[in-house]
Amino acid sequence: MSKIEEDCRSPACYARLEETFYILRAARLEGPLSRKEDELMQRVIAGTSISLDGYSTGPNVSSDNPMGDSGSRLHEWIFQPDEDREVVEFNPEGAVILGKRMFDLGERPWGDNPPFHLPVFVLTHTPRETLVKEGGTTFTFVSDGIESALKQARAAAGDKDVAIGGGATTVQQYLQAGLVDELQLHVLPVIFGGGTRFFEATNGKPIELERLKVTVSRRVTHLWFRVINQ
Repeated sequence: MSKIEEDCRSPACYARLEETFYILRAARLEGPLSRKEDELMQRVIAGTSISLDGYSTGPNVSSDNPMGDSGSRLHEWIFQPDEDREVVEFNPEGAVILGKRMFDLGERPWGDNPPFHLPVFVLTHTPRETLVKEGGTTFTFVSDGIESALKQARAAAGDKDVAIGGGATTVQQYLQAGLVDELQLHVLPVIFGGGTRFFEATNGKPIELERLKVTVSRRVTHLWFRVINQ
């Protein structure tokens, strides 16, 4: 086991990775993908770092190993000083949607001041009161479906974007429902052979994408798509 992998089993490392990971998903990008000042249409953006064979975590995910075996490999590129600043430097967005499992895995390492500093809407089957944390993060638990969660997140975000923060099943649900506007993938040159597949079922219907942009560095290939089969 590498020193990085050993360190990234700790809650502190996981919290650091998650902080960058979720800000990454909700990034406003400079250049061709930026919206003009008069284009205030709110976007719903989903994305993650994945292995070449399509896994967003390593195998054996658990509360003590939330990124799975070797899962930290997917996020090491974020902390490299020579990585593309356009991708690594971000601005905060309007609201985030999470699945319950992602929340359960992150709640303990995130602590009293989670990385979001935004309204977060958690999909769940069990209603509970809104959880207010330090730094502006609130967790609202939504038990009446993905469309209700998105409606609430849109209202909270105003004219800013909504990020589908994961996990993979949550992103799949929103893609299948035709509720995602843009997809951002950061593909690492590594094959896991197991873990959490970022893409799984599509209800038998292809999800068509329009490629917006590709950038490549030594460590990772960044892909931006518009989802066009709404």
